[in-house]
Amino acid sequence: MSGRAKRQMTLGMIVGNRGFFPDHLARTGHQEMKAALEAAGVDVIVLTEADSKYGAVETRQEAAKCAALFAKHREAMDGVVVTLPNFGDERAIADTLRLAGLGVPVLVQATPDTPSKMTIRDRRDSFCGKMSTCNNLTQYGIPYSLTTLHTETPQSAEFKRDIDWFLAVCRVVKGLRRLRIGAIGARPAAFNTVRYSEKILERSGISVETVDLSEILGRVDRMKDGDAAAQGKLASIKKYVEVQNIPDAALLKMAKLGAVIDGWMRETEVTISAIQCWTALEEYFGVVPCTVMSMMSNDGLSSACEVDIAGVVGMHALQLASETPSALLDWNNNYADDPDKAVCFHCSNLPKHFFQSVKMDFQEIIAGTVGKENTFGTCVGRVKAGPMSFARFSTDDLNAKIRGYVGEGEFTNDSLETFGGAGVVKIPQLQRLLRYICENGFEHHVAANFSTVAGAVHEAATRYFGWDVHWHKA
Repeated sequence: MSGRAKRQMTLGMIVGNRGFFPDHLARTGHQEMKAALEAAGVDVIVLTEADSKYGAVETRQEAAKCAALFAKHREAMDGVVVTLPNFGDERAIADTLRLAGLGVPVLVQATPDTPSKMTIRDRRDSFCGKMSTCNNLTQYGIPYSLTTLHTETPQSAEFKRDIDWFLAVCRVVKGLRRLRIGAIGARPAAFNTVRYSEKILERSGISVETVDLSEILGRVDRMKDGDAAAQGKLASIKKYVEVQNIPDAALLKMAKLGAVIDGWMRETEVTISAIQCWTALEEYFGVVPCTVMSMMSNDGLSSACEVDIAGVVGMHALQLASETPSALLDWNNNYADDPDKAVCFHCSNLPKHFFQSVKMDFQEIIAGTVGKENTFGTCVGRVKAGPMSFARFSTDDLNAKIRGYVGEGEFTNDSLETFGGAGVVKIPQLQRLLRYICENGFEHHVAANFSTVAGAVHEAATRYFGWDVHWHKA
């Protein structure tokens, strides 16, 4: 991610074993899975042979011991991998997860048999055992994820892809659970589309911390021009984006605004934000907040305009999955007569990560109302080509749930003459998606990311949060 190191991840590992089956497979299975996870850069928490037979879990006592080990590392744990080198004891596995009470994603893997090794000494039966494990987890009410193939070896290319996917799922779940979002200012009156329910978000552990825009501007007014935080932010802005032809007074206003928002977010322990813009900041403060927001999003601290709280949840989910910056865009225009292409646009606060090249300019739309001199601060440029994942979440107040959609496409190099931050997207069966959006009353905003992580976001949202999320596929 731009400007931020990727977070080290930690997974618990449960090795299933059952005495009726060749238990030497538990020893090699322990070794193979631990090596595969460590090769993926993961810290592994698992019983050793000093703790239980082959470091596996078969009895109630071993389940309690493994659960205690996991609980000891509760804060570090991102998820759990259940590996079945033989049939495994399904009750012990379920008991371990229940006793640990981690509430993290669980991946169930089973190692395949080899046709030439189907004797009583080497036959695994994990193909069958995986079904029993999943049956018991379902009975216990413990949600879990599955590998792409029913059986996969830990060293296979399939499992490597699956563990990368599962780590993304884990990041989304941990990142959204107990998430605190800063709502800076009121929703613009003209944007009924971004209404949301704090109470419904709270059910999923997502809290919203509000602050009146006047309080932020009051702090800005009290800040001296030479304040260290303001000057530090000013230097960061000049380093971040080309500011040629931007008045010094406007740059200082942006720097103060950014410094105050940074300070308020630290004080209130919020991670991401959504900010009122249209058009209070321009009329009464004299700049747009786009560059300040772009910088936050570029550093993984996703920031959405028009106080679109649900929109920034989508941004953050994609960012957590991919560990790269997200943007909030409008589904804005058709692209000629191609039914699978559209123009995605904002005016813009897109992170620098999104652009071929970028410079600071004024906001052409609002300038017509409040004057060019009050609208400096946009990040203007063409969105680069590359893979695209998209997501939109909404709070459905009538049915008391969170719903949404995810999918994948690409940003293209198609020609485009416009202003702001804009790119052409190509999405298979786009017309079907647009119909789905309109028929279900979704907003015109969509979160986007340069990645292919829709599957991970969908898994996290549906399986571990219980949200009603549609996955758009060709």
